[in-house]
Amino acid sequence: MIENGFSEKIKTQSTERLLDIDNQLLMNVKNKFMFATGIENSYPMITLPDGTRKRVDEMEKCGHYKYWREDFNLVKEMGIEFLRYGPPYFSVNTGPGQYDWSFVDETFRYLEELGITPIVDLCHFGLPDWLENFQNPDFPVHFEEYALAFAKRYPYIQFYTPVNEIFVTAAFSGQYGWWNEKGTSDLTFVTALKHLCKANVLAMNAILTVQPDAIFVQSESSEYFHPETPDCDRLATFLNQRRFLSLDLSYGYPISVSMYEYLLENGMTKEEYQWFESSVIKGSCVMGNDYYVTNEHMVHEDGSTSAAGEIFGYYVITHQYYSRYKLPIMHTETNIAEPNAVRWLQTQWANVRRLKRDGIPIYGFTWYSLTDQVDWDSALRDDAGRVNSLGLYDLDRKIRPVGQAYKELIRQWRPALEDEKYVLHFKSGIYR
Repeated sequence: MIENGFSEKIKTQSTERLLDIDNQLLMNVKNKFMFATGIENSYPMITLPDGTRKRVDEMEKCGHYKYWREDFNLVKEMGIEFLRYGPPYFSVNTGPGQYDWSFVDETFRYLEELGITPIVDLCHFGLPDWLENFQNPDFPVHFEEYALAFAKRYPYIQFYTPVNEIFVTAAFSGQYGWWNEKGTSDLTFVTALKHLCKANVLAMNAILTVQPDAIFVQSESSEYFHPETPDCDRLATFLNQRRFLSLDLSYGYPISVSMYEYLLENGMTKEEYQWFESSVIKGSCVMGNDYYVTNEHMVHEDGSTSAAGEIFGYYVITHQYYSRYKLPIMHTETNIAEPNAVRWLQTQWANVRRLKRDGIPIYGFTWYSLTDQVDWDSALRDDAGRVNSLGLYDLDRKIRPVGQAYKELIRQWRPALEDEKYVLHFKSGIYR
């Protein structure tokens, strides 16, 4: 179905097709707010100045392979019960149908011992070498096999993010020329996007054959594009429609005529689009809305964009996403560097509280990540080894002021949140 002017008929049809969260989801998260953090586990391929290719493995750079037990103990000490965490896909899936589970077995066993619930991230910005990059049409099927194999090995796992930040992955790999295939066109962007979305849908349905109570927390970047002048308004409008494509395709949401034409003009076939429209996610979905100070953009007259800073903020932009999909939400990523981190935490938490007070079913909040990160100031493009002070802890595993503030926030708010009732209630259903 293609949207034309958002007629009331199409609004009604699309709303009827939205997933109502089932009783299992309510049982898991109602009156149990999901305070979370994450282990930064990006692993895209980049090209160095001398032309050589290198895997940027943030778990290696941040010391997680060496200190993973200590990292999990710090999560426990924080009073955090949910952890966004994923195995290194590129080193686990060593070939078609071939897997090395040694590190995964050890880490997930310890998480279970500690009583920490993982929200499992299966693909985080990169692919195994043998799959090359996101232009590969075989990637979705092989990823489906990987997700199924993971679910069979760890059938008790309930929370998943099959593909992290699809829009960012497609843009950085297929349009900006920064990662993986280093594409710089709408064609390579759309190709990466359709493969990532198909992999996401296939993985969800594969997981459900093993774990029918699986809950999918789709961590996605929440974007907005502001026109600098009236002459920029048309492009800003286009970009503000395009920002939804990753979720539109993943959830089978009816898109606008202009977006449908854009997809067809850049490599998607009618049959491929119809596949997304007809696919059914027979499970529970929570829309994860990531928000950073870089998520809002200023559109200039020459067609370029630049970071706009926080103009609308998390509340306004998340409300736009919620109004479109009517799914329960979770704030799945945010951070900012010292010395602004504590103030940013307070601002983001105030936005979450306001959304909840206004009747939006918001089930969790995440400071991402547990420790500082490395080279994210260049979006991982520079292999410079620069430490970014974004974590609850530094890379020596010493708590930062924002870590102290988040620990206290959790201590103060958890009892109060357990006593709150959610305004909206959901019944069983499917998301087509």
